Amino acid sequence: MSDLPLFSPLPQGACLTVIAPAGPPKPGQLAQVPDLLAAHGFRAKMFPGCAGPALLGHLAASDEQRLADLHAAFADPEVAAVLCLRGGYGSARLLAAIDTQLMRRHPKLLIGFSDITALHALRDGLGLPGLHAPMPASNLLDDDAGDDAKALFGLLHRGLRAGDLLAPALPAHELNQGEAVAGRLIGGNLAVFTALLGTRWAPRAEGAIVFLEEVGEEPYRVDRMLCQLRQAGVLDAAAGFLIGSFSEAESAEAVLADYLPVLNKPILAGWPAGHCRPHLPLPLGLPLMMDVRARSLRML
Repeated sequence: MSDLPLFSPLPQGACLTVIAPAGPPKPGQLAQVPDLLAAHGFRAKMFPGCAGPALLGHLAASDEQRLADLHAAFADPEVAAVLCLRGGYGSARLLAAIDTQLMRRHPKLLIGFSDITALHALRDGLGLPGLHAPMPASNLLDDDAGDDAKALFGLLHRGLRAGDLLAPALPAHELNQGEAVAGRLIGGNLAVFTALLGTRWAPRAEGAIVFLEEVGEEPYRVDRMLCQLRQAGVLDAAAGFLIGSFSEAESAEAVLADYLPVLNKPILAGWPAGHCRPHLPLPLGLPLMMDVRARSLRML
């Protein structure tokens, strides 16, 4: 086991910056964020775009403001990690203008999910890890989010090392197949992940374990996206698949079963991550061993 952390523990009182690269918060949510972070041993630094003004009804602020916040957050020496406020839509609009050299010079952890999948993909191409995890204005401020908040902020305080085991209690799942496989974990939201195909930020799936989750997409839409991933060679290139929640729509399990098992690659389904409860933090861009029989992930 390596003595070097995959990402370092953050001490009590460490500063987490909050940025809004995608959608705006609901009224009243922004004021609750500092207290949420303080309750778990962190100090919040809110960047201006979190407060708007919103643009086009679905962007937290202008592209220029959201990009400036992103760059400033990573460059700020006071900031220990970067927490996204919520998903929605908007991160992809920033990709072409992101200063990748700045990202490399300041390899802080990026935390978020859903639309933040686009930013995780860019950073994966730079060899930078992230956490697919709940965000304040998406679900951490919900009344029933206490356990998810403890899981995320506890992981930030502990850090992550090679050999660490992620093994939530998972029931048997009919999609599960195969045994163990090692690879870099990539992916996130299926729609955002698929929308990157044909761009310079398209998934580097060769030898990777692909994680997928989705919300509000009916089975025929899931079919269309999986078909696109197959035709682009992503499914064939992957070493295995970790399947999170597919929620708020008719079950997509029949569609997933039509595409994935025939590839004869390990599949571990029912992982508690995505637009669901519980939603446990999941490290992206890092090597791990997925053990289907043990229903666990071990960091390498």
